[in-house]
Amino acid sequence: MSYGNQGKDKMKVKLIVEGGAMKPGPAVAQQLGPMGINLGKVIDNVNKATSGFKGTKVPVEIDVNPKTKEFTIEVFSPPVAELIKKEMNLEKASGETGKTYVGNIAFETVLGIAMTKQANLLAKTLKSAVRLVLGTCTSMGVLIDNKSPIEVGREVENGKYDAEINQEKTEASEDKKKELERFWKELKAKQEKTKKALEEAKAAEAEKKEEAAKATAVTTPVVGTSKEAEKKAPAAKEAPKKEEKKK
Repeated sequence: MSYGNQGKDKMKVKLIVEGGAMKPGPAVAQQLGPMGINLGKVIDNVNKATSGFKGTKVPVEIDVNPKTKEFTIEVFSPPVAELIKKEMNLEKASGETGKTYVGNIAFETVLGIAMTKQANLLAKTLKSAVRLVLGTCTSMGVLIDNKSPIEVGREVENGKYDAEINQEKTEASEDKKKELERFWKELKAKQEKTKKALEEAKAAEAEKKEEAAKATAVTTPVVGTSKEAEKKAPAAKEAPKKEEKKK
């Protein structure tokens, strides 16, 4: 994705690229190509500048001087959702918010993301930034410390995590990481079991409906048979009368 901001002496092109893996595209070529900018050099420089965010979508701004053909690249912090995905090695969020979860992370990880994004989130305090990150976790289906982000949000308001926030503690202990992993494995197994049971129930219901439809089709009389019988019946009654006249 890209768009330009044209000025008299410069042009800004804003992009969302995959860290370290930007590729040539028509959108950028249409804006920079006519100015004689070396696209290969631009892409190479962007990939070097974003190499630390591999596998993550990163906002990038290219400031170009059309006259001198010179350009500068500014890399911005990735969106909160992308940072969460990176921390969890997660491909996509949950499609069933509040019902199905996709992972379980430590509050310290949330705090680290909040510290990274605080300026971009326009949060006056670190605690406010934490609440915004928790909101993203809610929409993605990510647990925090074995709890829903909504519950953790209430605990943040009540001061339960004040010590971690004030100390800017961004690294959980190994014991805590192991406990979070154990809890997540058990929950994941339960979710998969529930999903399988629902799928089997739906399949059984569909099969039951299909069998009922077949049974109905077999027992339903063929349209036209009764009418033909009615036509033949009067003829059969009239036959003896004709015979009587002959006698």
